[in-house]
Amino acid sequence: MVSVLPKIVATVVAPIVLGFSGEMVALSELSLPFRPIPTSEVNPMAGLDQRLWGPGNDRSRLLAAINQSLVYLNSPKAITDYEKYTAPNQPGAALGPNLRQRVIQSLRRFRQLVTHSPNPQALQAAVKKEFAFYQAVGNDQAGTVHFTGYYEAVYSASLVPTLEYRYPIYGRPVGFETWPQPHPTRLELEGKDGLQGSQGKLKGLELAWLKDRLEAFLIQVQGSAQLQLTNGQIMTVGYAGKTNFPYTSIGQELIKDGKIPREELTLPRLIAYFQANPSEMNNYIPRNESFVFFRNTQGGQAEGSINVPVTAERSIATDKSLWPPGALAIINTVIPPKLTQGHNSGQPVSRFVLDQDTGSAIKGPGRVDIFMGTGNVAKARAGLINTDGELYYLLLK
Repeated sequence: MVSVLPKIVATVVAPIVLGFSGEMVALSELSLPFRPIPTSEVNPMAGLDQRLWGPGNDRSRLLAAINQSLVYLNSPKAITDYEKYTAPNQPGAALGPNLRQRVIQSLRRFRQLVTHSPNPQALQAAVKKEFAFYQAVGNDQAGTVHFTGYYEAVYSASLVPTLEYRYPIYGRPVGFETWPQPHPTRLELEGKDGLQGSQGKLKGLELAWLKDRLEAFLIQVQGSAQLQLTNGQIMTVGYAGKTNFPYTSIGQELIKDGKIPREELTLPRLIAYFQANPSEMNNYIPRNESFVFFRNTQGGQAEGSINVPVTAERSIATDKSLWPPGALAIINTVIPPKLTQGHNSGQPVSRFVLDQDTGSAIKGPGRVDIFMGTGNVAKARAGLINTDGELYYLLLK
């Protein structure tokens, strides 16, 4: 676990806007998720991204992620997203006018610095000189941010149901936007055992069938997957929508019921519990009433919520009601090494990342999910990330 800065008590001078009830209020009264912070108070390790000059050509991956954000930021979707994010009663209003253009300019300049800096120290110094830092206040208002990892899973699947492949994932229903609210719960949609979906609203929407119910559920948690089909082909699926229930963590439910100690909760531990107690899935999976739909992405890379491919260890998922989509950020946390030993034995690291995704479990100013890549190694590493750290957003001064 990395150390975090003490609570910052500097006063934020914020513009005056219309509050939720229509009265004029200072934007700082709207509980901003970030606070501007002088570079002298930034954690000294922030932006010292050693990985960019290490093996693995990681600088090219960061540049690719920057370019993907720029594709998004120049799209009609970004214009709409930023209009919402910078509306008078939204956090983006505190970041000044023309925020989308400022984010674009920030990424272009940062791309130049990454390309031409000779080492991590030079890049860190240039960033601290040219960029303003906005630190996430965290859920504790003291800057503590909790990090987890996610991945694109690879599972065996079938395009037709069989005795072996019984658990479906579903496409988005036609006319889903007109479904009466509240939507049906997970229990109402697929039944307690996860096998009743074809008898109700989900009939005919099956995209593929999985061997294991937990695998089908984890695809909903992760939001995308590669499916190795029984016919030898590979199918990729991505997020297409969800019902209007909040996400409930079945891991947290296991902790609450005393099934797993809080300090032992990792994805491998959760999977092991249900492998040893398969009937318990009928109890715990329906507790997450939220239900996710998918689309066939035709073999494309895993995409984030801003509709561009995500990059391993360079893309993060956050609460998009709070943070500028596609923007540049720094994370300070602990990431496990490539070879895992069943626990997160990594060292504190600082990484430049792009905010390109979201997740139903990622809510509030104190949560970040790091995309760790595709396949079993990514799965193992992602499942071990359960640490605190810091999050900073960067904008050109």
